[in-house]
Amino acid sequence: MKFFKVHSLGNDFLVIDKLETRDFSDISSLAGTICDRHTGVGADGLLLISIKNKAKGHVNFRIFNADGTEAEVSGNGLRCAAASLYHQKKIDSPQILFRTTVGQRECELIEGKKNVFTLKIDMGIPRLSSQDIPFDDGSPHKKIIDYPLSINKIIYPITAISLGNPHCAIFVDRFPDRIEWHQIGREIESHPFFPNRTNIELIRTLSKEEIEVQFWERGVGETLSSGSGACAAAVASILKNLTNKKIKVRTSMGHLTVEWEKEKVYQTGPAEIVFKGDFFFRED
Repeated sequence: MKFFKVHSLGNDFLVIDKLETRDFSDISSLAGTICDRHTGVGADGLLLISIKNKAKGHVNFRIFNADGTEAEVSGNGLRCAAASLYHQKKIDSPQILFRTTVGQRECELIEGKKNVFTLKIDMGIPRLSSQDIPFDDGSPHKKIIDYPLSINKIIYPITAISLGNPHCAIFVDRFPDRIEWHQIGREIESHPFFPNRTNIELIRTLSKEEIEVQFWERGVGETLSSGSGACAAAVASILKNLTNKKIKVRTSMGHLTVEWEKEKVYQTGPAEIVFKGDFFFRED
């Protein structure tokens, strides 16, 4: 089975054309196997794409986490999928219209040189109500800003947002050590108030133009970056009047640019093709 390995600031994915999976009925199992970093290729997730119109750039998109669960959407994943398509010259248009499980997402090619691409993604309209996230503490909320989430007698003031997938943003003065961060991530990801689990962002505000973020992704764990997570962190910062509406989001391996323009959120960042290969899937 042919695949491409692509990453955006360390958030890595395996991109596979749906035609390559015609012999596999269980894509979740395939994702868990191929994403394993010891016995598979290794990645944060599997991207399954299917080209519907090469000239117009219409592509179906699905994403599976490293644990085999299917996610709704991924900003980095969309850019990585687009980079793979442009690298293979499978799309003629400078724009790609991705069809995801939560609606259409447009991608614009800004620059491409050999195996490195810069792309701008339309991440859609942020959803703020508890029903849309979803977040369920027994009461409806129009917005969830600095909600006092209690875990093991510790109160975390969270700001919750949906960008098609759920996010929980927490502002901190300093980042915790890795052991503490992993404990926080695991506990909040599976908190019962998030019925579909959640992604988590720890945010340090550096200025009106820049924030720094650490990411915990649902079904994956700690990741070096996250496209939708960076957008959620930016939206949370804007909602709390901590930043402007166009900011730089610093990750451990570089930065993304996020802007909240009118209703929609847009993100610009890199995607790099690492290698291509054949995976030999062994069924029990």
